[in-house]
Order: sequence, then structure tokens, then C-alpha cells
Amino acid sequence: MTRSGPSVAVLGCGHWGRNLVRNFHALGALVAVCDQDPAIAAACRQRFGVPALGVNEILRDPSVAAVAIATPGETHASLALRSIKAGKHVFVEKPLALDVADGVRMGEAADATKRILMVGHLLRYHPAFLALSRLVNEGHLGRLRHISSSRLSLGRIRCEEDVFWSFAPHDISMILTLTNAMPESILLTGVPCLHDRNPDIATAHLRFAGGLAAHISVSWLHPAKQHKLVVVGTTGWRYSMTPNPGQES
Repeated sequence: MTRSGPSVAVLGCGHWGRNLVRNFHALGALVAVCDQDPAIAAACRQRFGVPALGVNEILRDPSVAAVAIATPGETHASLALRSIKAGKHVFVEKPLALDVADGVRMGEAADATKRILMVGHLLRYHPAFLALSRLVNEGHLGRLRHISSSRLSLGRIRCEEDVFWSFAPHDISMILTLTNAMPESILLTGVPCLHDRNPDIATAHLRFAGGLAAHISVSWLHPAKQHKLVVVGTTGWRYSMTPNPGQES
């Protein structure tokens, strides 16, 4: 496999990976796909005209500059570490890993090999959020006082990760971008409803220096899908709500 210019292989072509496959193909960057389900891999190969390969084949190919990982969350760390060791730049769908120590190891490996390690916080690049960030940075809302974010839906329910680990990275990423600071304290509570392993409903309260507070609410047991972000400052506020958003990863 040879290619001039950017070259990306997608590992995992299912629920969310198929969106990555479609977009990398549209950008002219897609060179290979990989999925443990032969039928899914074959469908991507036929539709997008790229080979369906195994992970080892992709990582051994020097023409593949980067891999995008959209496999189940519990495989993210191992696949990312293997990819970085093979010299690839790596894009990982959130959550980056299911263990903080794994996330640290991934960052250290990328730093040591001078590879890019990026996690898929797609809402950071949404035009509405970019406009909101500009308003905050330019002082149109004054000093920020409170941020409230909710991410609610009915399913997809996971057993291998909890709802906060799965849904809230988007909200945390947006809040940290708007505040440009790390919280001084965090109070997190979660409720397991369907099984005893992981919470299905969770809330977090974040306190920042200067009195700024943020609140996050996430659930995959909510009867109505809702994504909402409210930002309140001393001179104004902004409110964004999506009652029927697209697919949630």
C-alpha cells in the first residue's frame, strides 16, 4: 500500500467508527479499515474502495501515517500503545482509556516517540462552540460564574464503562476550554440502576478559583434525548440545547 500525502487507517468501523471511515474517505486520507466483524470490514472495503486489513498488517505498513481507533473503550489503551510503538500518530475516540494510569502511559509514549495522540472531542470543533468560545474570550459575557451541561438519552447502554466515563468527556472538555483552568474540587456521584458494576446516571459539581462553578449531568436512562449547555457570566449568558441530536458515540 503506497500513498502520497496524509494516510489514515481506521480501527473499528461500527457504531461510531463508520462516521470516521466516511469522513476520512471524503478527505482523501483513508487507506485501510479494520474490524473484527468480517461482514462490516467487507462492507467498508466495498463501499470505500480500500483494503480491509488486520491490526498487525496496518501497524507494519510504513505508508500508514496514522490510525483512528473507534473500538470498544476497554481496547483503546492497548491498541493506542501498540500503534504509537509502531510509529503511528493516533486518534482515539473518547474515552481515551478506562484507567487513568493507562491514559498517562499513552501520553508518555506519545511524548517519547514524538507522535501525536489526540482524543475525539468533536464538540470542541463544532461551529456553535467555537463561536461561544470567542464570545467568552472576548469578554462579552463578563466574568464566568456558572456553567451547566447535560447529556441525556435512552441508550446505548454499556456494561464495560460507566455513563460518566462514556458521556461526560465532551462536557469536561468544553468546560475546561471555556474556563481555561482546572477545578479546585470535584464532587461526583453516580447511580447504578441496571446492574451493580457501573453507574448509569451521574452528576458532577466542579468548583474553580474565584467562585466559578460548573455542573454536569449525564444519563443513558433518560426518556428524552437532550444535549444542553448553559454559560452564565456577570454581564450575559448563552444557552444551547439540542433536543434531537445526531448519534451519540
